[in-house]
Amino acid sequence: MEDDAPVIYGLEFQARALTPQTAETDAIRFLVGTQSLRYDNMIHIIDFDDENNIINKNVLLHQVGEIWHISTSPADKGVLATCYNKTSDTKVMTCAAVWRMPKELESGSHESPDDSSSNTQTLELLCHLDNTAHGNMACVMWEPMGDGKKIISLADNNILLWDLQESSAKAVLSSSAALEGKGQLKFTSGRWSPHHNCTQIATANDTTVRGWDTRSMRQIYCIENAHGQLVRDLDFNPNKQYYLASCGDDCKVKFWDTRNVTEPVKTLEEHSHWVWNVRYNHSHDQLILTGSSDSRVILSNMVSISSEPFGHMVDDDELSDQEDQHQEEKIKEPLQDSVIATYEEHEDSVYAVEWSSADPWLFASLSYDGRLVINRVPRALKYHILL
Repeated sequence: MEDDAPVIYGLEFQARALTPQTAETDAIRFLVGTQSLRYDNMIHIIDFDDENNIINKNVLLHQVGEIWHISTSPADKGVLATCYNKTSDTKVMTCAAVWRMPKELESGSHESPDDSSSNTQTLELLCHLDNTAHGNMACVMWEPMGDGKKIISLADNNILLWDLQESSAKAVLSSSAALEGKGQLKFTSGRWSPHHNCTQIATANDTTVRGWDTRSMRQIYCIENAHGQLVRDLDFNPNKQYYLASCGDDCKVKFWDTRNVTEPVKTLEEHSHWVWNVRYNHSHDQLILTGSSDSRVILSNMVSISSEPFGHMVDDDELSDQEDQHQEEKIKEPLQDSVIATYEEHEDSVYAVEWSSADPWLFASLSYDGRLVINRVPRALKYHILL
């Protein structure tokens, strides 16, 4: 029997980096990176056993520094990238590297929670993304549909496109672009679009969202003042190629059609503090997840701008005459956008929310105090969408 109750896991350190294991589509798996100045940092591999509603974890040492961002290869379960702080000569740099986890941990080998502390393993360094000339790394993005050999990193005001060589032991910079303009220009985040043969990315810097063509490294659209304050995060609708979501310090989530960027298509104003994260559900693009410094996670149903604005279409043959008439009336009327649920299990800023790559009805959220919460889309809604 499936339960809607949240499952909570506490890390011993503060944390802000969370990712699903993208290439793993059978087991429910998330990776969390810690931020400790005094101790070795770690990556917690979190396996969720949804039949028994329990979490199993493995821990990998990440000795090079505090983890600010994690992303995983779309093609290889064992490969991931981190952005981390490194102190040299009293200067703190944010660097990035590509790692491999030990073979036996690539797909859910479960330790029982008690004895996992005695056998902490270490990540194998595959290569550094050498950014000494380019500044501090904000994030690393993998080509979404690729073979895991193309990645983009954002470093200060630079977009860097890397090719990972054979067995990822070396990263070669294949092209780059820089933000031009006055002042200290810095990217805060970016997303690689799964559409247009993966030739577009979107980036956020200050209050601006920009689109780029990865072939020419030229800007293709620009949304100035997309938010009243800093833009924190972006995500592409998986099914509608021109639709992009953004969120920021003005407490808003906005949805854009990149063909016409003068006005957002929709705006959500449900959070009372900075919105750190916005994520589209990979299978049902009306489901939108957001996390904020107001300590809340909000699940919204944005049907009107989804790929099924009139609800789930039913095959005509399956309906009796009476149902048929009722169904036709229903189809004419677009469904209403609404907040489905507000999750209050966190007591600190929620820095990350992510959907599982294996189960479209399940998601994780992470707050700064190291609390990871796994939640499910409410059952009633799930069946409403499916039936």
